[in-house]
Amino acid sequence: MRIIPAVITAAVTLSLTYALSNKIGVLPPMGKLLSPQTGFWQNAEVIGERPHENMVLPGLTGKVEVWYDDRAVPHIFAENEADAYYVQGYVTARDRLWQMELQTFAAAGRLSEVLGPGLVKYDRGKRRDGMVYAAERSVAVMETDPATRTAIHSYADGVNAYIAQLTPATLPVEYKILDYKPEKWDVIKSALLLKYMSADLAGFCNDLEYTNARRLFSMADFNLLYPDFQDTLYPIIPRGTPFAAASAKAVAPPDSVLAIDAAFMKFKQDKPDPANGSNNWAVAGSKTRSGAPILCSDPHLGLSLPSLWYEVQVHTPDMNVYGASLPGAPGVIIGFNDHIAWGVTNGEEDVKDYYRMQFRNGKKEYLFNGSYRAADLRVEAIKVRGGATVYDTVAYTVFGPVAYDNTFPEKIAGQSFLAMRWKALDSSNELRTFYRLNKAHNYDDYLDALRTFTCPAQNFVFADKAGDIAIWHNGQYPLRWQDQGKWIMPGSDSTYAWQGYIPHAELPHIKNPERGFVSSANQRPTDNTYPYVLYSAEYDLFRGERINNRLGEMNQITPQDMMTLQNDNKNLFAAAAMPLIRKHMDTAALTDAQRPYWQLLTQWDCVASPDSKAATIFNALWEHLSDTIFRDELVPKDSTILAMPQSTTTLLMLLRDSAVHFVDNINTPQKETLSGLVFGSFTSITKEMAELNKAGKLELGKARGTNIRHLTRVIPAFSAMHLNTGGGRHIVNATRDTHGPSWRMVVQLSDKTEAYGIYPGGQSGNPGSPYYDNAVNDWVAGKYYLLHVFDQQEKDDPLIRYKVVFTGK
Repeated sequence: MRIIPAVITAAVTLSLTYALSNKIGVLPPMGKLLSPQTGFWQNAEVIGERPHENMVLPGLTGKVEVWYDDRAVPHIFAENEADAYYVQGYVTARDRLWQMELQTFAAAGRLSEVLGPGLVKYDRGKRRDGMVYAAERSVAVMETDPATRTAIHSYADGVNAYIAQLTPATLPVEYKILDYKPEKWDVIKSALLLKYMSADLAGFCNDLEYTNARRLFSMADFNLLYPDFQDTLYPIIPRGTPFAAASAKAVAPPDSVLAIDAAFMKFKQDKPDPANGSNNWAVAGSKTRSGAPILCSDPHLGLSLPSLWYEVQVHTPDMNVYGASLPGAPGVIIGFNDHIAWGVTNGEEDVKDYYRMQFRNGKKEYLFNGSYRAADLRVEAIKVRGGATVYDTVAYTVFGPVAYDNTFPEKIAGQSFLAMRWKALDSSNELRTFYRLNKAHNYDDYLDALRTFTCPAQNFVFADKAGDIAIWHNGQYPLRWQDQGKWIMPGSDSTYAWQGYIPHAELPHIKNPERGFVSSANQRPTDNTYPYVLYSAEYDLFRGERINNRLGEMNQITPQDMMTLQNDNKNLFAAAAMPLIRKHMDTAALTDAQRPYWQLLTQWDCVASPDSKAATIFNALWEHLSDTIFRDELVPKDSTILAMPQSTTTLLMLLRDSAVHFVDNINTPQKETLSGLVFGSFTSITKEMAELNKAGKLELGKARGTNIRHLTRVIPAFSAMHLNTGGGRHIVNATRDTHGPSWRMVVQLSDKTEAYGIYPGGQSGNPGSPYYDNAVNDWVAGKYYLLHVFDQQEKDDPLIRYKVVFTGK
């Protein structure tokens, strides 16, 4: 009888041993994760002072000191650039290794290796986007430039020096949870990271949706829904600025009116957030209290923990730069040095076109200029954790990879083969631009740095201590004829190919304008007198108007004034829309339950503060109204994917003509009017508003708020959720639910530089560190930190909390 309990005990022991030592589904081996010696407990960091360290690292040629300040920002002092970038790679990896590697896996289409079969479709999409192909081409160019070659290899050596020191106990906690180990860092990973940014900022186009729209709408209606220009225009380069005649011109083919049935798309593209924008501006000393220029930059991107940016100072004998770096790439992306400051906003230009290809023999040959030529076939092997490797053959053409065909994203018989021509896939060396900016002394150096920057299109704002301010709408923009690339084009004829690029000297730019400031907020770069074709589906309008108006009004400007402007919550879109809404609201028909919400809305000052109930009501009303107006035209019954008009397009259309025919529902016999739709939309949302109000959640910061999620998206404990934020789209403070200002920076270029900055997170990627999310609440509150730029004489400054001295073997 005693044998049975013994057998049961043995079975239970064996089961527990197996469960604790092996993954079960998505769970990690719990024995490893919970182990006191190697588990997640080892990732907790002690709060307080850290002892100074001395480290010997193979490959260093001299001594490097790193001083960590009160926010754990590393200040790197090196005797040469190679050592500086080596140590930058090391310290960044020590704080952010898991993030660095995961982002390159995402770029390369390798997430299935870590996260399993649910990511196969995503990975196939990245392989078909040609991300690794693009990174390989960029590495080849970087290798030919001695400076960038040194930077990427030294940085990789530093990352690998840190990886070599890791033990099971010291692995970042996400590796333990997901049960895998980091691989060696190769220079292509830095290139992948930069291409990932290109995909996020220059991966947006509406070619497929616009092609579908041309099947349904006349050209007149198409232009109403998707215009090139908005009526109200505050371009980056002030209206009336004269432009020289174009020195180059694209020649349209004789049959430039394209067939509207080029492709029939029944699936939705994966696209970056169209609000991936930013604000930046620089004001001349003539408008500041100090007499020195002030430069401001706040890129708006998806928010996550660990944070996108990593603060760093890098000091060598000929460089002293401070700012926001990208974990995984050497140098500083947005920042300042002893002489200049710079910032970037997204140019929003469409630099991606699709071509319909005619293949035969599967994917082996395609028709081009009257004959068939062999495609370059790349077999992509997608390793899948817990499953079999998935193989996908991607055909490369003269235009680029075939992104969509009859097997992807779904198996659809007869689906068009669409090749993608995308500027990001060309050979380029964007790192050279940032390398040169890090060391720039003046406007000429800044301009030299910009000449080799190709993609993504960016508005580079500039200021220096000599008093110059400037902005360039910079990148390589295809030389197009009017409407080229709006729709899918025939891929069998080279006359539809890009015919070169707008010459760099003729890109929109301005230096030291009379008004005393330059600015950009993702609006159109010029008025309609610019001689080249530039267009985007997502130019903004009202943020630029607000910034320009405020800067025009202001004098005796201080850095604190600029912080206030970066946190400005005035909604000029709502201010333009509310008179229209008031005009078309039948207030007499409102019920007693609805009137309080109408009163809140009509008394609103159009400031989207966190405690504003009216901001929540307006956002819900406009979304419902827009959806009601276009639902019948843009939600077709055959699953065709179409693009909604921009909210600014809808507003300006209604302001011009409140009886525009889109207001009337084509599927109902009665005649709809804007007044009826406004009333119906308001009454429809009031029930939801009443429920939010009853729950104490009608205020914008509670109804919407902001969630900064962990990169895995599935670990709430590693996230910062339900933050009480204001702002929104079309607002200078462009904070939304998971999106917003990712790095706010204000730099006054006085004799001694005065700089402030903040991002929503912290320097460490370790959730067990006090520096993981220490800045989040201050970011929500609109606060800034003084950015400490040390020189070597300040080694005993009390803000230096601990030091690490690195030497070579």
